[in-house]
Amino acid sequence: MPKGMLLKSDGFASNIYDPEGQFTLKEFCAERGIPYADTGIPVRLETFTEYGLAFKERIVPELEDKLVASIEQTGEGYQLRIDDGELVNARRVILAVGITHFEYVPESLAHLPAEFLSHSARHSEPEVFSGRSVVVIGAGASALDWAGLLHEAGVNVQLVARQTALKFHGRPTGQPRSVWERIQRPQTGLGPGWRSSFYANAPAVFHRLPESLRLEVVGRTLGPSGGWFIKDKVVGKVPLLLGYTVEGAEVQGNQVQLRLRAQDGAERKILADHIIAATGYKVDLERLTFLSSGIRSEITAVESTPVLSSDFESSVRGLYFVGIAAANSFGPVMRFAFGADFAARTITRALAKSLREPVSDPAPSIATTAK
Repeated sequence: MPKGMLLKSDGFASNIYDPEGQFTLKEFCAERGIPYADTGIPVRLETFTEYGLAFKERIVPELEDKLVASIEQTGEGYQLRIDDGELVNARRVILAVGITHFEYVPESLAHLPAEFLSHSARHSEPEVFSGRSVVVIGAGASALDWAGLLHEAGVNVQLVARQTALKFHGRPTGQPRSVWERIQRPQTGLGPGWRSSFYANAPAVFHRLPESLRLEVVGRTLGPSGGWFIKDKVVGKVPLLLGYTVEGAEVQGNQVQLRLRAQDGAERKILADHIIAATGYKVDLERLTFLSSGIRSEITAVESTPVLSSDFESSVRGLYFVGIAAANSFGPVMRFAFGADFAARTITRALAKSLREPVSDPAPSIATTAK
């Protein structure tokens, strides 16, 4: 996420979950004298980062920051090898790996060298592109934020997207919502509306829907859009090439040429020094190379994502997935921090029950990995 970025989630939906609600973003901002509102005041990236570090120190000070190099199955469960050589045995492992491994780059661009192509997740400083021409691919929050911030930094930037029109969240009015408005479009951690309310508050029910319907809903819900606050930094300021698909790209000297195809079939070519693919994330179990190939091959999957039980357990006993990897099982809410409440409580109940089962091994019962 680039410096200067604002979170698209409202303040009330950006809390890090803890069972007692001891340390919300609102409380953190009050302690630090940072302006805050449940809605209407965008959360700065720097504020959320500081909040996360403070949350760790206050709520889970015992958390160890170590990199898991590999996970293998053993007769009693799993053995984790830490990158410093330490071995940890556990009967159960929770994979909370977020989006780190799942950067998606279209096949038409993937062959380009790193000198000419990078995913939006690979950078945080817009200023590094000073004096260069940049094309941003995408129409979601990352693409729009990058385009706007690059323009502010004086970079020659263009934005290319398949969508024929950009979408932005509505600007808050600052006025209290009437009872009728709240009934028509209830506010939720995923935005207003009854569908969002269902996705945000009933992931257990979502899990019971037919698989084909779940996949369809996750694929089309909460598509690319930008925060209301970025609109004025992009529209009318950044050159936009909308309705274009990237068909190919070739390096030409010190630049890369993009071949674009419009919806009416017309072709267009543009040159740039660098391309930023703000093209999102796509779960693919094969990218979790720290899991042994044996474990990966045993996981029942659909569209390269794990099929999970109602307790978030995969088909490999004792191996759990949360976050974006659980979205096809429990719905769009799993793509957001707001979904941590349900996931944490559900897995905790399952583990509390399983820990009462008699065991013969002295290994730790649970290992949680976040990479």
